[in-house]
Amino acid sequence: MGSYVTKKADMKFQSQDALKTVQSVIDDADLALHDKSRKIADSPIGEALAGALGVGAGAAMGFAGLYLGGSVVGLSAAGITSGLAAAGGLIGGGMVAGIAVLAAPAAVLGGIGVGVASHVKNKNLRQAKELVYKNAIAKQTAILKALKEETAADKERIDYLNRLNILLQAAIKDLQHDLGIV
Repeated sequence: MGSYVTKKADMKFQSQDALKTVQSVIDDADLALHDKSRKIADSPIGEALAGALGVGAGAAMGFAGLYLGGSVVGLSAAGITSGLAAAGGLIGGGMVAGIAVLAAPAAVLGGIGVGVASHVKNKNLRQAKELVYKNAIAKQTAILKALKEETAADKERIDYLNRLNILLQAAIKDLQHDLGIV
């Protein structure tokens, strides 16, 4: 078993929206399995099937530090310059250094927030990929079973099921890539 692809540029499915296309194939396969008269013409993904054969909390903190940190409370010119000077004095500087001191919490908390959000988003994406992967395998297995059972079906129906199988196969392969399944 390989490892889960974490670099977005290397992913086949870079977002949950990208997984919606796979889900639409799974949904269509489900409809095909429940309606033996269903054919390509009945499918909302007919074009894909036709082609299947060709394969800011930190900012508030900075603002509060500026607002309350000086000898003159408030957002007047005197209050702002006094607040910046007081903040800059913490690191041995003046008003300009105060800007850096007051901006630092926003930058740090913003960076932490982005990191946490990115981690949660990537975890959710991985879980979604795992679920879609399992569903795609289940539907492909059912489609293959239907192909064996419906040998007497007309050519259009068999062609439809074969094309669904091709799309599911491609989705499974790409999901295996992203999930690190060899």
